[in-house]
Amino acid sequence: MATIKDVAKKANVSVATVSRVINQKGYVNEETRTLVETAIKDLNYIPNELARSLFNKHSKLIGVLVPHFDTQFYAELIEGIENSAMRLGYKIMLSNTQDDAKREKDYIHIYSQYNIDGIIVASNAHNVDQLIKSDLPIVTVDHILAENIPSITSNNILGGIIAAQRLISGGSRYILELRGPSFLLTVSERSLGFRQVLVQNNIPYISYDGDLLNPDIDAITKIIKEHPEIDGVFATSDFLAIHALNILNKMGKKVPEEVQIVGFDNIVYTTLVSPNITTIEQPIRKMGELALESLVKLLNDEPINEFHSVLDVKLIDRESTK
Repeated sequence: MATIKDVAKKANVSVATVSRVINQKGYVNEETRTLVETAIKDLNYIPNELARSLFNKHSKLIGVLVPHFDTQFYAELIEGIENSAMRLGYKIMLSNTQDDAKREKDYIHIYSQYNIDGIIVASNAHNVDQLIKSDLPIVTVDHILAENIPSITSNNILGGIIAAQRLISGGSRYILELRGPSFLLTVSERSLGFRQVLVQNNIPYISYDGDLLNPDIDAITKIIKEHPEIDGVFATSDFLAIHALNILNKMGKKVPEEVQIVGFDNIVYTTLVSPNITTIEQPIRKMGELALESLVKLLNDEPINEFHSVLDVKLIDRESTK
């Protein structure tokens, strides 16, 4: 592969001149610039991006922390982030923390070493102090890290309210709430809005709190068996809603005739099961796009219109409700 020295030799200029042309910094007359650009093309020279980033003090690279790749939510979120990144001239370095504090800490350290311009935190941050001390611009998505760090979330409280109202309007009078896990702000907010409506309408409910990806199926089944009066299920994610549908199907309970289900997110899998699941849609791709755009504004010292942006949600009515 050609080196910057090869380019300089072919164009009969110094390495410093080639560097100025590549990085578009400093004066280079048009004739010399043309000679360098021709040499780059003839030699098929590919600049070393890391070296360029050290020279420019900007890598055009954004670190993205996610807790896992196992749900469609993060696939759509990452797609939104990457779409905006490509449009604005940035690339992303995607890091799967597996919701592990040590892995997250290691990635933050790597970001500092590789001259990352900024970080989008979509994971359940376990190293808040280290993130803040990194002095890197940060935007959080689907979470709020701190009051002085911009965030992009959806209106989770409203989503919980809409879900409760839909189950009640369909006739549910004893509801199972599937949360996972409740320490997440998004989950607790959805639960808050949901419970608020149930209390106002004197509707009794039972809550199961477990893992998002690997809920205890036996425990949920036991709850439904011990409370046959359950005629509605609200799941704080579509992933849990699909689990609920599978459990009810195996138990021989008809959805929605005997038990209604409402999920949250509107992932594509809700349309691939039978019956299709009624859900609360949040604009996942848009959340990712806005997170990247907000971070770029921070990098360019531009004002952010909404420091903590809360996006609207809406009901997607399907076959799992009456």
